[in-house]
Amino acid sequence: PANEKDPAAAPDRRGQRHMAKRARIIDNAWSLARRDGLAGISLRDLADSVDLRQPSRYAYFESKLDLYDAMFEDGQRQLLDRCRAREPLADPREELVAVVEDLVRFSSEDVVRHQLLFQRTIAGFEPSDSAMEPARQFVDLMTERLHAAGVDGPADVDVFSAIVSGLAHQQVANDPGGERWVHLARRVVEALIADVDRRSVRPTKKPATTRRVKK
Repeated sequence: PANEKDPAAAPDRRGQRHMAKRARIIDNAWSLARRDGLAGISLRDLADSVDLRQPSRYAYFESKLDLYDAMFEDGQRQLLDRCRAREPLADPREELVAVVEDLVRFSSEDVVRHQLLFQRTIAGFEPSDSAMEPARQFVDLMTERLHAAGVDGPADVDVFSAIVSGLAHQQVANDPGGERWVHLARRVVEALIADVDRRSVRPTKKPATTRRVKK
């Protein structure tokens, strides 16, 4: 009968409510971190912000490091979703420029998020394997873009990573929310591409010469 209750429906709704509450806690944790700093997040303030009794918070996060882990995964998921949302440009090398610009903007838009994702700000915090999963997917995505542009040597990939990291750190430290280092993306990417192209050109062999034998 249509009016019979589905025994699986109630647990599923409870799970959905739990996940919705967890997402709200993470959102509020970001807000508190922007106000008080990452290390300054108060679990009591966080619980109060979502009308959660202090003992009940352990149903969502066992410790403060557990909360940071959830925030790390959430931030990495934001980065991955952002990169997937935009269709790649037809020219793979132009796409690299656009990627670097977008990544630097991503860091600059939220300094606290940048600190948690890309700097060792919290003593003793190491992201879990599950929290690292969106980061691994992001690396795979970037590796595809780099290969398409002809940047596929391990050292070249490391240089690209250093370029993005350096521009992002400079932007966050000296012009948060601005575009100063965003505008340098094309110059540094073109310099990397030129270096990759130069290294890929094999030197032509000189024709062998015969020595004259003195009579």
